[in-house]
Amino acid sequence: MLTVHQFPCLSDNYGFLLHDPVSGETAAIDTPDAKEYLRQADTKGWTITQIWNTHWHPDHAGGNAEIVAATGAKVIAPDEVTKLSPIDTKVAHGDTVSLGAVTADVIDVSGHTNGHIAFHIPKAGIAFVGDSVFALGCGRMFEGTAPQFWASLERVKALPPATILYCAHEYTAANAKFALHADPDNSALRSYVDEITAKRERKEPTVPTQLHRELATNPFLRADDPALMAKWGGEKPHETFAALRAAKDNF
Repeated sequence: MLTVHQFPCLSDNYGFLLHDPVSGETAAIDTPDAKEYLRQADTKGWTITQIWNTHWHPDHAGGNAEIVAATGAKVIAPDEVTKLSPIDTKVAHGDTVSLGAVTADVIDVSGHTNGHIAFHIPKAGIAFVGDSVFALGCGRMFEGTAPQFWASLERVKALPPATILYCAHEYTAANAKFALHADPDNSALRSYVDEITAKRERKEPTVPTQLHRELATNPFLRADDPALMAKWGGEKPHETFAALRAAKDNF
């Protein structure tokens, strides 16, 4: 059975080590802080053999070179990561990657950046989504367009509802404030926010989240909901998504 080791790093990132006990392989999912990843792997008694990058931003691929130098790990990433480091295997939507005998599907979730990908492991029921989706939020649209980003979110929405989403930042408390502003009559959202508030008061992480909960409460995934479309405008979901994203940017 795969093991996911999650740990905080930098100011608000989460690091993830994905370990396959059968093969002994370990993948670093993004590399925001190379020294912390190496320390965490050493504490677990694991050696990082692969790096899976979701996108090119330095808080996701900036530690590649140091980890490769220390471990010889192979970098598996979208082409855009060449802005920061060499890549051993370039991947894009529809490709698969393997950790031992375990296979992950590569999904295009561009919009935050134009080459952003997610890694979905169907047999484990998990997905590493980087900055494409957060608990009650989504990444800023730095490079993409609203239709592009909405199409990406539709691909996430199409995963099995029980999928556990490992997103890369602890942004949930701030996202919750905007979600309540965007969708104040959502009773499921209010219940979720109460749980988030309690967790943060106890200094507990709100990540990972489950897709079924985000489908019911995350306004960005619900941009096709008639009530939100009426409230935020737009004849098409991507137009409502654009309105929500712009509002969050200035919230």
